[in-house]
Amino acid sequence: MPYLFTALTFIVIVAILVVLFYLGIESQQQKIVQRRLEAIDRGIRRGNDAAPLKLVREELLSSVPAINRLLVQWSGSERLRDFIRQAGMNERPGRLMLFGAVLALGGYVAGEAFYHNRLIAASAAAGGAIGPFAFVAFKRARRLNAFQKGFTQAIDLLGRAVRAGHSFNTGMEIISSELSEPVAGEFRAAFDEQNFGLPMKDALLNLAERVPLIDVRFFVTALLIQKETGGNLAEILDNLSRVIRERFKIMGEVRTKTAQGRLTAAILISLPPAMMTLLRMTNPQYEGLLFTDPLGPYMLGLAAGLQVIGTAVLWKIVHIEV
Repeated sequence: MPYLFTALTFIVIVAILVVLFYLGIESQQQKIVQRRLEAIDRGIRRGNDAAPLKLVREELLSSVPAINRLLVQWSGSERLRDFIRQAGMNERPGRLMLFGAVLALGGYVAGEAFYHNRLIAASAAAGGAIGPFAFVAFKRARRLNAFQKGFTQAIDLLGRAVRAGHSFNTGMEIISSELSEPVAGEFRAAFDEQNFGLPMKDALLNLAERVPLIDVRFFVTALLIQKETGGNLAEILDNLSRVIRERFKIMGEVRTKTAQGRLTAAILISLPPAMMTLLRMTNPQYEGLLFTDPLGPYMLGLAAGLQVIGTAVLWKIVHIEV
């Protein structure tokens, strides 16, 4: 009977997720208008007097009125929206939070049905709630890494275009058509923002906000200084490209020298769950005490907490910022 109840709960949760997915689908025209409104809104948040248009954008946070009102009052909703956009996703913050809430409910029900323990059920609920945001963080990191790898090619292409006599805007258009994603998409967005009337300064600052990398901040800062003080733009771009390439070279050397430490950290992090899974398969009675004894769930919770702390410490040790 508990298994039937769990199966029915799983089916209901999947149905809710499917309905939420189809309710959140937007047309291509809506996405284009939304990106343009976001570009103007970023300029307004920076206090730009050149963009006097006052926008009411609460409807973009969630299609559910109750959740929309809560997100409007929450100060972190804008940061969450930018975090999702940096991952290259068009999800609304409210919809992502609904996914997390539904998965948390499903994790709690499944944990309670299988183990009859509130601590395990609460842990499963926490994992379900964090799941969508962890997926967004993973996609964001992968997308930023791909952008960083192709950014030097974009700077070189822009420098060659300027040296050949093209304007800066034309160089950005060339990047958007010649290079691959996500570099082409971000430069295309900056080019479109400038074409639709946004000042070049705000278009570049929006690029730095959409791609929060130190190399992009160097690029935007150098261009803004050059526009204020003048100078040889092609030479500035060449110097910036050389600095970024040297930085990549140092990063490669650091990764080579820390390879053993990162491998050791990966083994130490994966050893406890791997041993627990192996014992569960070879001797279930020996490990079963952790789930049947009243103190077992508390010991598992303490072990999980120490595992998280140890993972954070090891991650901090082996990852060196350059």
